[in-house]
Amino acid sequence: MAQDITRWEPENDAFWTSEGAKIAWRTLWISIPCLLCGFAVWIYWSVITVQMLNLGFPFTKADLFTLNSIAGLAGATLRIPSSFFVRIAGGRNTVFFTTALLLIPAIGTGFALQDVNTPLWQFQLLALLCGFGGGNFAASMSNISFFFPKRMQGLALGLNAGLGNFGVTTTQILIPLVMTMGIFGGVPMVLKGDSGTLIGKIPAGAETFIHNAGFVWAAILVPLVLLAWVLISNIRTEQVSPNIGNPISSFIKISVMLAVGLATSVGGLWLMLPESANGSGFGVSKWIVLPVVTIATLGILAVLPGLSQRVRAQYKIFSHPHTWIMTVIYTMTFGSFIGYSAALPLSIKVIFGFQHVAGADGMLTHTLANPNAPSALMYAWIGPFIGAIIRPIGGWMADKLGGARVTQYMSVLMVTAALAAAHYMQLAYASVTPEQYFVPFFLSFLALFLTAGIGNGSTFRTIAVVFDRQQAGPVLGWTSAVAAYGAFIIPLVFGEQIEGGTPQYALYGFAAFYLLCVVLNWLAYLRPAAKYKNP
Repeated sequence: MAQDITRWEPENDAFWTSEGAKIAWRTLWISIPCLLCGFAVWIYWSVITVQMLNLGFPFTKADLFTLNSIAGLAGATLRIPSSFFVRIAGGRNTVFFTTALLLIPAIGTGFALQDVNTPLWQFQLLALLCGFGGGNFAASMSNISFFFPKRMQGLALGLNAGLGNFGVTTTQILIPLVMTMGIFGGVPMVLKGDSGTLIGKIPAGAETFIHNAGFVWAAILVPLVLLAWVLISNIRTEQVSPNIGNPISSFIKISVMLAVGLATSVGGLWLMLPESANGSGFGVSKWIVLPVVTIATLGILAVLPGLSQRVRAQYKIFSHPHTWIMTVIYTMTFGSFIGYSAALPLSIKVIFGFQHVAGADGMLTHTLANPNAPSALMYAWIGPFIGAIIRPIGGWMADKLGGARVTQYMSVLMVTAALAAAHYMQLAYASVTPEQYFVPFFLSFLALFLTAGIGNGSTFRTIAVVFDRQQAGPVLGWTSAVAAYGAFIIPLVFGEQIEGGTPQYALYGFAAFYLLCVVLNWLAYLRPAAKYKNP
């Protein structure tokens, strides 16, 4: 088993060459598949909900979009406490325990999906627990940031985040494939609507093993959990993880802080959801719920007995103005990537899977199945794949050209791509033959994923340069937490606007936000008088 580290000097060339590089790269190559599984479990509702619709599960389209949003809200909220885990619990303890927690929703999902009569609240609970996977990102990125020298931060963080983000692509490819095979036993279900995989359509009437969507990740997670414990080290220096105690105490601290994030997420969801979806029926706006949940989580963490002093010590990042600037800019890039990843498969199914027919009163109906519809499960994975694979290149480009400059180029292109996608989405949702608009619609979304992926890498470079080593980890965690709320907001906005018959409005709003980020990035990092010039 890897030993705890008491001396760590990555900026010392002699130390880095003699022993640091070997340890850092070993940690990175274990961290990446653990993070990949976290993303996979967090986002797998984007695929599962499409198949639930194909199988005739007794839930509305709004209920299915909401499952994606529940996982998104929990995952983003859990990133807030997760950004402090390495400091108070150690890197090995954190990666091992948080990866092991993913087994709970993975196994639970496998059992719940075996019965179409499983009540909605059980799926909502499992979606909430899938937030463990979303939270892992903040801890993982914080941990990797401590292992590498600043000159390699763009590449190392880009590899961890970019290849970790492949969890989205992997789950959107793997789950449709394993659902065609009885590898984990159980009774298959019969498709009521066409489905598909990356290799082609699957017609209605075919058998599917939807429960494999959960069990396959449980099988992958077990060996990864063991490897994380054996091959990752805690860095027990003052700058990284001092006074973390024994592993059991670390696991308890992590559990308590995660419980806080889950509790505030449940409270926010209860305020927002209708009674028919196990909510209060108060209909509190998501734009109010989001800051309430965030502030409540930060406030409770700050008063936890035995933890408050160390947690509050890291709240110093909030007095740094560039913490807030980078939070907004990173929300543009990663928030878009993860939000579109969660919303795109079901959006393709709802917009292109049905004919949009005008009735005698001129009102459009959206219930008649489209026989020429593209398969959401055949195409949706391509966007996240592009966004993930290009992310390390974005980090490398930022190391060469400067983070802010690369971010600026990508921001302008995101505005253009969002407007194009909105145009074709509007045309498709008013057409009896929406498939004729699918190619330009899909290409516009691929452009969004490409530019967001490059921007993900470049913004992390900026953070690594602007902040010192002690602050960079918590800032990475905080910005990634807020940005992850894209997985909560974007599916909800798409679901609401599709239901209202105006899906293009969602993308018009996102384009306006991207334009705001263009201005903010220039003011903070590119104008002649900027304090941090093109970091």
